[in-house]
Amino acid sequence: MTLLLVCAGIWLVVRQFARHGQLDAAKWTLFADPAVMRYLLTGLWATVRVTSVSGALALPFGVALALGRLARNRPVKWLSGIYVESMRAVPLLLLIYAFLLGLPEAGVHLSLFWQLVWPIVITNSAVFAEIFRAGVRALPRGQHEAALALGLGRWPAMRLVLLPQAVRQVSPALVGQLVRLLKDSTLGYAVSFLELLNSAKVLGEFDHTVVQSYLVVAVVYVVVNSLLAGAAGRLERRIGTARTPS
Repeated sequence: MTLLLVCAGIWLVVRQFARHGQLDAAKWTLFADPAVMRYLLTGLWATVRVTSVSGALALPFGVALALGRLARNRPVKWLSGIYVESMRAVPLLLLIYAFLLGLPEAGVHLSLFWQLVWPIVITNSAVFAEIFRAGVRALPRGQHEAALALGLGRWPAMRLVLLPQAVRQVSPALVGQLVRLLKDSTLGYAVSFLELLNSAKVLGEFDHTVVQSYLVVAVVYVVVNSLLAGAAGRLERRIGTARTPS
C-alpha cells in the first residue's frame, strides 16, 4: 500500500511538471552544455573540499574531546563535557551566522571558505567526540586491565590498545557522520560560498531552471551519499566478519 501511495505521489508530481512545461527538452539540454557542467563540477569540488577539510579537522578534535571526557582530571573532564554538550545543542546555522556577523565586528576577517568550515568543525567535533567515547565505553573492561597488566600506563593503554579498537568498532558511525557533514556543507549559501547546492541555485535563477537545477543536484547528492553509505556498509560487514570466530 505504501509503495502504491509513493508511486501515485511521484506520478502526480511528474504530471504537474509536465503541465507547467518543466519537462520540456529545452529546459534540460542546458545541462549538456560543457560550460554548465564545468560550473556544477566546480561547485561539487567546493563541496568536496569543505567536507574533506572539515572532516580532517573535526576528527582529531573529536578524539581530543573524547579523551578529555574520559580523563580523571575533573576540570578537563568538566570543560570537555560542557563544550560537547553545548556544541551539540547549538544549531549549525546559528554558529555560521555568528562567524559571518560577529567576527568582523571583532576585527577578525576570514575567507568565505573558512567562515563555513570552522562552524562545521566546531559542531561536528562534538559529535565525533561522543562517537569515540561511546566506542571506548563499549569495549570489554578486560582490555584496559590487560593493558595495565602488561605495564602500560593509563594514557599509553588508551592510545595503543583502547582507542584503536574503539575506532574500529565505530567506523560505520564515523562514515555516517561524514555523510551528515557533507549535508552540512549545503549551508554555504549563508556565507555566499558557492558549494554545489548554492551553485545550482545561482544557475537556476540565472537560466530560469530552478526546478531542473535542484533536481540534477539532488541526483548528485544521492549518488555521493549512496557511495558513502555503501562504504559504511562494507566496513560494518568487514568488522562483523572479523568478530566471527573461524
